[in-house]
Amino acid sequence: MQFQNNLAFAKSLDNLDALSKYKSEFIFPQHNGKDVIYFTGNSLGLQPKRTKKYVDEVMNDWANLAVEGHFYAEKPWWDYHERFAVPLGKIVGAKPSEVTVMNTLTVNLHLLMVSFYRPTKNRYKIICEEKAFPSDQYMFQSQVHFHGYKTEDAIIELKRREGEHNLRLEDILAKIEEVGDELALVMIGGVNYYTGQVFDIKTITEAGHKVGAMVGWDLAHAAGNIALHLHDWNVDFASWCSYKYMNSGPGNASGCFIHEKHHHNDELPRFAGWWGHNKERRFKMEQTFEPVHGADGWQISNLPILSLAPYLASVEMFDEIGMEKIIQKRNQITAYLEFILHEIDKEVKGHFEIITPQHPEERASQLSVYFHGEGRSLFEYLMKNGVVTDWREPNVIRFAPVPLYCSFEDMYHFGQILKSGIKK
Repeated sequence: MQFQNNLAFAKSLDNLDALSKYKSEFIFPQHNGKDVIYFTGNSLGLQPKRTKKYVDEVMNDWANLAVEGHFYAEKPWWDYHERFAVPLGKIVGAKPSEVTVMNTLTVNLHLLMVSFYRPTKNRYKIICEEKAFPSDQYMFQSQVHFHGYKTEDAIIELKRREGEHNLRLEDILAKIEEVGDELALVMIGGVNYYTGQVFDIKTITEAGHKVGAMVGWDLAHAAGNIALHLHDWNVDFASWCSYKYMNSGPGNASGCFIHEKHHHNDELPRFAGWWGHNKERRFKMEQTFEPVHGADGWQISNLPILSLAPYLASVEMFDEIGMEKIIQKRNQITAYLEFILHEIDKEVKGHFEIITPQHPEERASQLSVYFHGEGRSLFEYLMKNGVVTDWREPNVIRFAPVPLYCSFEDMYHFGQILKSGIKK
């Protein structure tokens, strides 16, 4: 399609957009009486209007049933999480038994590493990406220290080539092969939070298994954003937050994936708790732990239902739409935003460069833009003029045109505001 940088063309794309009606299902912050242009769904998604109904249901059941809500609420609390299994499995490409919801992201990654990072004298190294999200870096450091290793010995960071913004797949595969039988775990973010680069999860997972390592993924920026086939790709484990692309609310509950090949492995250690115990015998208060055979067997405490209610509202919206349609619009609106940026760049004569990969298979709902000579003042100008976006040091602004609530008209208006900010 030949894009055009004008309002009439942007509106014509919105008229053809099968998902355009969903924009009205979200609540937007206001700027001068109008909806902001919201580009930070990669940090915190907007609130769906339907969320309040789900939360109110829980509040009303708590008020009217109190403890009996565990069994007699319309959605009983004791098995509330089971409503996620099928729709969340579709989002991440998993069997229903392979997914669960619990805790928050880094907590879950720590708990999963109890099972899947089992260092030995000869096999103890972890491969991760350079400039991963800091929480992952802190987790790796504390895990290797807990097992008695030094960071510099046990953690291997994948490096970008000099002068390049993104990792090359061939360099990742070469490093996995090089570390070989010393490698215990490969764990990378499915989408790099800074550059927006999408990694080849299938190929990297195969390479890790080939040398005998476990392979896990932090899917914070991937779940609800890219096509995932975790079961078919034979991923060992993964976890993701729900408050970015899945719009469940600040700091909300996390999802987990554990491949079914591990479900009946009684030798696999885990930190156990009551809610992971055999569901049919849970209330017999038995002394010996007997895990549920599935991802639910990694649960520990009974679940925070008030946190799960907004997540369920969002998951059911995703199930209603389907990831295929979301990805189709994602690709088109991201391409249109890229076009707008290049058009503005021509007019203002080379003030910035997009550091996110150009190939659609290597990016999703994010373009990270390095602004040469503009600095934080441009970011502040955008924020003051109704464009909510995200600044990252040293000089990058991240734009996430989330397909559920961003429009093509938003992209056009953003371009005009950006041009004004640079020319000011």
